[in-house]
Amino acid sequence: MKSDQRGASVAYFDTPVRWFALAAVLWGVVGMLVGVIIAAQLAWPELNLGIPWLSYGRLRPLHTNAVIFAFGGCVLFATAYHVVQRTGQTRLFAPGLAMFTFWGWQLVIVLAAITLPLGITSSKEYAELEWPIDLLIAVVWVAFAVVFFGTVGTRKVRHIYVANWFFGAFIIAVALLHIVNSAAIPVSLTKSYSAYAGVQDAMVQWWYGHNAVGFFLTAGFLGMMYYYIPKKAERPVYSYRLSIVHFWALIFTYMWAGPHHLHYTALPDWAQSIGMIFSLVLLAPSWGGMINGIMTLSGAWHKLRDDPILKFLIVSLSFYGMSTFEGPMMSIKTVNALSHYTDWTVGHVHSGALGWVGLISMGSLYYLIPRMYGRKQMFSVKAIELHFWIATIGIVLYIAAMWIAGVMQGLMWRAVNPDGTLVYSFVESVKATYPFYVIRLLGGVLYLSGMLLMAWNVVMTVRSGRPEVAQVPAVNVAHA
Repeated sequence: MKSDQRGASVAYFDTPVRWFALAAVLWGVVGMLVGVIIAAQLAWPELNLGIPWLSYGRLRPLHTNAVIFAFGGCVLFATAYHVVQRTGQTRLFAPGLAMFTFWGWQLVIVLAAITLPLGITSSKEYAELEWPIDLLIAVVWVAFAVVFFGTVGTRKVRHIYVANWFFGAFIIAVALLHIVNSAAIPVSLTKSYSAYAGVQDAMVQWWYGHNAVGFFLTAGFLGMMYYYIPKKAERPVYSYRLSIVHFWALIFTYMWAGPHHLHYTALPDWAQSIGMIFSLVLLAPSWGGMINGIMTLSGAWHKLRDDPILKFLIVSLSFYGMSTFEGPMMSIKTVNALSHYTDWTVGHVHSGALGWVGLISMGSLYYLIPRMYGRKQMFSVKAIELHFWIATIGIVLYIAAMWIAGVMQGLMWRAVNPDGTLVYSFVESVKATYPFYVIRLLGGVLYLSGMLLMAWNVVMTVRSGRPEVAQVPAVNVAHA
């Protein structure tokens, strides 16, 4: 709908925003439920019931794909479409294509939920889906890029707000990573072999794997941070100049950090060292962004007492800072000699996933969803507060258990007698780890409980509201 000569406003196209936001909550519950199931299986293996489709090896990739790409992906689609319209003061470009991205992405998720438990997999970390689904992902992602950059191109504001820089980088980088890493030679409809072999395949995989963390799980969510924290705090970004430095430093440095996943492997030592060096350099832009987000609350710290959504957003940045300190430290070869292949790595991944990605997603959705349904706030603010504390306690239990278990495993595995024999057998290390697996399960149950509470709150909010038709500011449309 175009504006007329009198400057009448046009409506934002928020249908895909609403649908992606609701889908994110649904897939969040599903993905975290599968996570709890496999955490229980690690403590009590008999829980797979002898059924191949319920075995840990098949459910684990289902869990990672559901949480990262179903939950996280839907949050990213919803917030990108929401933010780019508001910051550009223009209607979403190609509305029909935007709706195609919704249905296409849901089809990808459903196909993943069917094929992974059946054991149909490429066996590549975070890229397990077989080639027909990979092609569908590429098509949906190109459509996403057309909608997003088309909206940026038709904006009514000359300036491109920094959140859109991060969203744009995330979209471009993920397309590049997915297409290169998923290059494969099909031998049937459900089976293909990687176009790469040996150490080259490992190098490409972890160039993809770590940058999936860097761009899918960091850059896109930083775009959310730079929009929703200033909006919720009702304060401008602490330092806009720092946000630009943060952007360029982050996207340049992240691309080179992947080889730190391959320390002490067949990868050439110089490549391992490059990965380590760039991982250490990455600490600076990461902490610059964290400080920029937290300091946006300058003059508004009192709001943290009464606003649970701000608690989600700000505490997520604390976990972001912690994870981006821990990651570079773990990339140092001498530290990695202790941490590699242990549950310390699992603790590190989940401090970022549950603490950073999970909390900022939930905070952004709590801000976004009521406004999409004509309400100023969620149905129950007290439920948001309860969710925050349940989730935070769950995260702390989870990551503390995995840190302790991981360091213990590393020390037990490297302990040797004077004659060079191992002090502990592998089975002894597994037995010593058992109590921490139970604590990890408890943390996961708490985190899932918080997500179920959020789902109830969202349902009640949607039922008591109605889809809102938000208007593009008329003055900007009139002068476009």
